[in-house]
Amino acid sequence: MHLIVGLGNPGAEYAAHRHNIGFLAVDEIARQHSFPPFRQKFSALVSEGVIDGEKIMLMKPQTFMNRSGDSVAQAVQFYKLSPADISVIHDELDLAPGKVRVKTGGGNGGHNGLRSIESHLGKDFIRIRLGIGHPGHKDRVHSHVLSNFHKAENEWLEPLLDALAKNAALIAKGDAAGLMNKLALAMPSAPKAETASAKPAPKAQSHIRQARDSAPKTRLPESGPMADMLKKLFGKKD
Repeated sequence: MHLIVGLGNPGAEYAAHRHNIGFLAVDEIARQHSFPPFRQKFSALVSEGVIDGEKIMLMKPQTFMNRSGDSVAQAVQFYKLSPADISVIHDELDLAPGKVRVKTGGGNGGHNGLRSIESHLGKDFIRIRLGIGHPGHKDRVHSHVLSNFHKAENEWLEPLLDALAKNAALIAKGDAAGLMNKLALAMPSAPKAETASAKPAPKAQSHIRQARDSAPKTRLPESGPMADMLKKLFGKKD
């Protein structure tokens, strides 16, 4: 059996937070693959099913983020699982929104959920890091992760969760490269950047300026009665 853990905080007030993207991912896997309703077990909400012949348990720890490892450790002990049997889906500040990295082991980047799991299991479980972007300054990190996704973020969030659920069997099979490739192909493409050699479009002129610039230039007389009169009116230029 493969245990897929989505990290988040329990309670309706946290449901749409960026920190709860792991819960959202697990919910979408359960929905697409018709898993039975979640039930209480291991201080978590769990649901078991089969995807492409792979037996999978989905888990949403209900202990709050900083004690997520309590739930995971209970399931690991009960089913005699190894770290290779565990994949943890979590939010990642150091990845751009919609970007994904899958790896075994590594640091926790200050993520309290990962830190808690590491304290029980060590580092060698699989991490599925879903980018939510960084707010730009460390003082804004707390409010960023504990704020709802904006409506505009659905442009990348919905395709990401959909593709992750469709390819959940690759998680259980340990095919990290295959999973990342599938997710990358499913994400909306970014608009093309302008090339550095591209010249800016000329600034539009008003119709008055266009008419003025295109009009023939009038040449003033330099000698004769008219020239003498103009000199008296405006003075002679040196």
